Amino acid sequence: MATVDARPIIASGDEPFETIMAAAGALDDGEELVVLAPFEPVPLEGVLSSQGFSYEVEDLGDGDWRVTFRRPS
Repeated sequence: MATVDARPIIASGDEPFETIMAAAGALDDGEELVVLAPFEPVPLEGVLSSQGFSYEVEDLGDGDWRVTFRRPS
């Protein structure tokens, strides 16, 4: 399992998309990527689901979200 905490990246004014996509690309079949974000990353959910990933979304409260993406087996 890999984790990308996008919150500090976004807070510094940067874009975490390439970091997240690199982490997703490095996963083996059936592995998971957890993305922590200060909002639900709906566009990212669309991009990765179009590549075959399934995902589960969890609202952590206080504006924080955890999305667990799973690469298909």
